[in-house]
Amino acid sequence: MNVPVVSADDIGWLTTEQMIEVDRVMIEDLHIELIQMMENAGRNLARLALERYCPTTVTVCAGSGGNGGGGLVAARHLHVAGVAVEVVLSSAPERFRPVPAHQLDIVQRIGVPVRAAVAPTTDLILDAMIGYSLNGAPRGRVAELIRDLSSIDAPVLSLDAPSGLDTATGTHFDPHISADATMTLALPKVGLRDSTAIGDLFVADISVPPSVYAAMNAGPAPDFTDSTVVHIAK
Repeated sequence: MNVPVVSADDIGWLTTEQMIEVDRVMIEDLHIELIQMMENAGRNLARLALERYCPTTVTVCAGSGGNGGGGLVAARHLHVAGVAVEVVLSSAPERFRPVPAHQLDIVQRIGVPVRAAVAPTTDLILDAMIGYSLNGAPRGRVAELIRDLSSIDAPVLSLDAPSGLDTATGTHFDPHISADATMTLALPKVGLRDSTAIGDLFVADISVPPSVYAAMNAGPAPDFTDSTVVHIAK
């Protein structure tokens, strides 16, 4: 895949608290809504999936929050591109937050099947279950899905962070996803640095203005001029 490469030392890294503040500023101060950022994230995730893996079949494991919403946007873009996509939910549909629920409604309306379990064979798994909102070890249905995925012979591309990895501390909880690649958003999170669970690390533009990072002394964003997805060299 031909995307620009940037050194990990040449860009800013965010704490989880800073990323929460970035989201707050985007929505409350700048009126760049969650659904807009989610669309950017999901479109970039689909692009990375297509260009890196060239899959004919993809399984998207989606959670009930913003991370899951991004995965569902990716499912839509992959479906439109002609990929056979299936969605597996890590939470009951009635527990989805409003914006991810909207994305779930869309993929169902366009005919993307929502399955109860991950198929034993697939070309690629998109892990969009838990992002920076992780609070302790995964439990319940999420934990079951993470364990199920470990037995499937397919690469995993994680959105923002592998599910089960704490983006604040870098702790690998039991269970957690060991990804082939991770596409984080806005700026990489400090808990991803030097993690053995992330695989190759990419960062995607979700339209955060540079002034937002400057206001919190977070360091520079990558240059997204030529590509909205950038590979971070270790």
